[in-house]
Amino acid sequence: MSSFVSPSHNVFVYGSFQEPAVVGLILECTPVIVSAQLHGFHRYRLKGRLHPCIAPSETGVINGKVLTGLTNAQLENLDMIEGAEYERKTVEVVLTDTSEKMQVEAFIWANKDDPDMYGEWDFEEWKRLHMEKFIEASKKFIEWKKNPNGKTREEFAKFVNEDPPVA
Repeated sequence: MSSFVSPSHNVFVYGSFQEPAVVGLILECTPVIVSAQLHGFHRYRLKGRLHPCIAPSETGVINGKVLTGLTNAQLENLDMIEGAEYERKTVEVVLTDTSEKMQVEAFIWANKDDPDMYGEWDFEEWKRLHMEKFIEASKKFIEWKKNPNGKTREEFAKFVNEDPPVA
């Protein structure tokens, strides 16, 4: 007798999902997380947003994490949060501890010529300045997913935008 095993997914993350407190809420558990590097991409800031994006760059190297063994439902949660502005693609990363190469999925900014991309996104700065806001947004996302109550994903997009400047 054979039992059906659902496929598991490994996803390279490079922004707020590197933080176990955030990813634990979104996935409703904390997966095994390993450090990795993605070559051939650059991590950009996005004007007006607190989260980064990545786009191809010949000389780029991004330090991030691989979330391992995700279920289809967990991957769906990531897809919903990332939305249509990102495309999930298969990329090759190098694991930091073993130098082993691994095929994983990553969310890549769909518009590689987006004028809102600039500079370099900084994880430590994000943790200091914006992590609390992301944890709140993650809690609201999970509540919404369980009970949408007529609200759309866009209701949550505003939680991860910068606060407008106060005049």
